[in-house]
Amino acid sequence: MSALAFPRQGEPALVRSFALAALVHLLLLGVMFLGVRWQSHLPDTVMVELWDTPPPPPAPPVAASPPPAPPKAEPAPRIEKPVIALKEKPKPKAEPKPKPAAKPKPDPVFDKRLREQVAQEQKALEQDRRERALRDLLARQQSDARAQALAAWQDKIRARIRRNIILPHDLAGNPEAIFDVTLLPTAEVLTVRKRKSSGNLAYDEAVERAILKASPLPKPEQPSVFERQLELRFRPQDR
Repeated sequence: MSALAFPRQGEPALVRSFALAALVHLLLLGVMFLGVRWQSHLPDTVMVELWDTPPPPPAPPVAASPPPAPPKAEPAPRIEKPVIALKEKPKPKAEPKPKPAAKPKPDPVFDKRLREQVAQEQKALEQDRRERALRDLLARQQSDARAQALAAWQDKIRARIRRNIILPHDLAGNPEAIFDVTLLPTAEVLTVRKRKSSGNLAYDEAVERAILKASPLPKPEQPSVFERQLELRFRPQDR
């Protein structure tokens, strides 16, 4: 079988295509050139001459009118405060005043007994006061009597002790020596303690020896005056 042969186009068609493409490009270049030239062209200058209008003629002088009076200040409206009605507190009820108690009528019999009782109490108080004063007086008298008896007993004791004191030769003045002496019920000397020195040791020792030598000491005339603890004072010039 023989192949179907197509007619072969000639070269004139190709030339027409190139010619058409070249024409289109030329048109585009022309449009672009005209657009650029139109944008770069300066606009024409338009000159306008302006004429000032003449000023209006001056107005005739007008008498100056007085300034308007300021408006009167109207007082501000007064705002009334609302009146609030307060409820009154109820007043406390007045308490009834107690009626004064009726004074009892005096009883003559009762008044008489009362006066008698008061008189008896005053009498008893006076009697008690007198008895108390009497007791105080007796106590003072007894105390004074006992003090006197005690002083007399101590004088007898010191007299016996003094007879046994041998005074030292160098003793000067009249110094005092105090001794605490403890006795037995038989008036015998149990202990001797020097409370205060005379300042002369020889005289202090002489008094202490004399106290021990005088034992037993004389007893008091009243046994109630006897005391186991005695405070004895000695001076060289006492007699």
